[in-house]
Amino acid sequence: MHHGGMKRNRPAHIALAIAALGVELSLDKVPVDIRLIPAGEFRSSDGSGRPVSCAAWVCTDADGGRLVADASARASKRVIDYEHATLHAKQAGSRAPAAGWFKDLEWRPGDGLYAIGVEWTSQAAQDIASLAYRFISPVFSYDPVSGRVDKLLHAALTNDPGLDGLTDLASLAAEYLLPPINPTETTMDLLKQLLAVLGLQEATTEAEALSAVAALKTNVAALSAQVTAPDPSKFAPIATLTALQGENSGLQTQVAALTAQLNDGKLDKVIEDGKAAGKITPATEAWAREHGKKDLASLSAWIQVAPVVVKPGETQSGGKGNGEGVAALTAEQTQVCELLGVSPAEFQKTLAA
Repeated sequence: MHHGGMKRNRPAHIALAIAALGVELSLDKVPVDIRLIPAGEFRSSDGSGRPVSCAAWVCTDADGGRLVADASARASKRVIDYEHATLHAKQAGSRAPAAGWFKDLEWRPGDGLYAIGVEWTSQAAQDIASLAYRFISPVFSYDPVSGRVDKLLHAALTNDPGLDGLTDLASLAAEYLLPPINPTETTMDLLKQLLAVLGLQEATTEAEALSAVAALKTNVAALSAQVTAPDPSKFAPIATLTALQGENSGLQTQVAALTAQLNDGKLDKVIEDGKAAGKITPATEAWAREHGKKDLASLSAWIQVAPVVVKPGETQSGGKGNGEGVAALTAEQTQVCELLGVSPAEFQKTLAA
């Protein structure tokens, strides 16, 4: 019996072992129920003295029950190859043909763990019947401190249970077949974060998560195609836009000119009405026109409330020249002075003129 173990970035209490237990196969027929791991404590018998890190490997009734439950929960079958070829194949790129397949396990207290109903290939059955191969060698992981068997991985037909190099090949087994054992809290946190980024619940199954990732990749590809390949039919040529801008500029100029003419006409009408009402005099017309250009509505409102300065049909001097007959300013005229910002004296001069 041979064992080799090697750690591969796993918690300190996890390692992988390849144990060739030297179980001799039947000579008169091909067995379908094979003991893979003995019950209780056991060690390598190839003279290597392994396991080194602990007193012995151990497979208790509780361990056996757990291994059987793991097998029942597993959907796919486990392989039995030749001389642990599965371990070599990944590194060497060589073939690893199967000798047989098994799924169901059975724990027999006081005896050990059995593979039940092994399905041998025709070649493997012939090799066993002809004594070309006589021993079965399981691959399992174990706790290097207590030696307790952790998981059964697969098995191989071999004639040399003390095969050299199994310690190194154990690391290949971990890379190729061994699923994560006791994933760390950091790994679980990372998975939770990835699910959160995808907008998925923590209880999302692996299939659902993969489906969500596939849908996301499809959406990204579609958006990328839209960005890199815009539809020409949805955009106007530059020449057309330039021509439209030119036409629009001319149209805006025409509209501005017409608007100015219209506003000037309105202003003239407001001023004439103010003069006719005796509220705008020749002296205040320039101010009214300048104010009206800035705010015609404000000028119109002022004319509505402004007092009559010169009654229609009368002169401001009452027919007398040289300032004669100019009376003192009325209250309304004083208000006009305040609105126009002129002094009463200047306003009197205007009336006299």
